[in-house]
Amino acid sequence: MIIFTLLCFLWMCFGRTEAEIEPLSLNENKRVGDSITLSCSYKDYSGTVNNLQWYRQYPRSKPEFLLYIFQHGAMSEDRPPRFTAAVNKDNKQVDLNISSAVETDSAMYYCALRPTVTGNPTASYKNLPFHH
Repeated sequence: MIIFTLLCFLWMCFGRTEAEIEPLSLNENKRVGDSITLSCSYKDYSGTVNNLQWYRQYPRSKPEFLLYIFQHGAMSEDRPPRFTAAVNKDNKQVDLNISSAVETDSAMYYCALRPTVTGNPTASYKNLPFHH
């Protein structure tokens, strides 16, 4: 079983900046072979968000870029197999879809906005190891 847990960084969840992003759900239980959808909501106060990005980080490793998606729906072509993304502009939501989850999908996932005024605020999902 994979359990995704919400992590929220202080600078992202409180106060208003040019753009903010945060995970939508607190916990999600999944098993090997399931399809997984991780969702983040975003706010773009200045209209400067060009694309939304997803990253994965394994323990004791640096974050790894997975893919980006533009608000109009075009997605990076060099994304990993089984990984896709979708943007709902009306709800201001970006989803990462992982089909047929495998144990190596157990990692920390970050959604990120770009550009931002101060750095790159990110939101993340943390999952615990699969349980059989």
